[in-house]
Amino acid sequence: MIDGYGRNIDYLRVSVTDRCNLRCKYCMPEEGIGDLGHTRILTLEQVHRLIQVAAGVGFKKVRFTGGEPLVRKNLVELIRNTANIAEIEDISMTTNGILFADMAGELKQGGLTRVNISLDTLVDEKFKYITRRGKLDDVKKGIQKALELNMDPVKINMVVMKGFNDNEILDFADLAYHYPLHVRFIEFMPIGNLPFHKQERVMSIEDIQDIIKQEYVLLPAEKIKGSGPARYYQLKGGQGSVGFISPLSQHFCASCNRIRLTADGKLRSCLYHNREVDLKLAVQNGLGDEQLAQLFKKAIRNKPGRHEMSNGWGIENERKMFQIGG
Repeated sequence: MIDGYGRNIDYLRVSVTDRCNLRCKYCMPEEGIGDLGHTRILTLEQVHRLIQVAAGVGFKKVRFTGGEPLVRKNLVELIRNTANIAEIEDISMTTNGILFADMAGELKQGGLTRVNISLDTLVDEKFKYITRRGKLDDVKKGIQKALELNMDPVKINMVVMKGFNDNEILDFADLAYHYPLHVRFIEFMPIGNLPFHKQERVMSIEDIQDIIKQEYVLLPAEKIKGSGPARYYQLKGGQGSVGFISPLSQHFCASCNRIRLTADGKLRSCLYHNREVDLKLAVQNGLGDEQLAQLFKKAIRNKPGRHEMSNGWGIENERKMFQIGG
């Protein structure tokens, strides 16, 4: 599980669909996409088998993503089956939260222990603008339900975009002060050849921290449960924490511990590199578990030392973020 740069790779992000019930301007075209369809994506049985193989190799943590994972039918069954794999120690999910409140109890009962909810604004009009559809109240209900169910931790992912939501940074910090929420501020990344991403919208983590420090004292926090790259701080006197994810200004590649399985069965060792191992084809060709395990090891060996995000997405990188797994 040690790659060519000495990193222990034990975290698998599994995209179960490229479909989404929102159309966020920085992620997906307004008209949507010609989604892959049932024949081109992995069946849930195939996903479960590949997670079992990955667990045998040494993966301990699984995060389900999309698109929006909750639009995939029978996802609870997949979570339940994953929870029954002895080697898997942690099962989490990233969701836009629209469908979460109604499914949260069943998801937790199935084995989901924690959740990350993506939310970029607390203002109704701005939410409608950036997502092009959906209701902010549904996301708020999802967050409240996760807290009621004592999911630990409940994280909020805010992509900070200058000129759009940078005036809400303190509002999001207030959430972490008043509730046991872990709010992560994320630098705006170029995650596809979409016109909404402009350099002038990028705000550095240092500038975000300076705004929060105007109102709060930041204290070094103990490690918050999870496998991601955020650097966390307690807000003095508050219930939750704030975290900062800086893929651009201070990349975290040296500690990266993940690879991604796309909905159509490609194993991708870095979000920003288009080298992929085709596991779906391998399964269709009848490869056994040991042969599949070797393909996981190949992807780990091929993991690059760092991303080249500062160079842009690249025209040769045809997939967008929602097609890879957020």
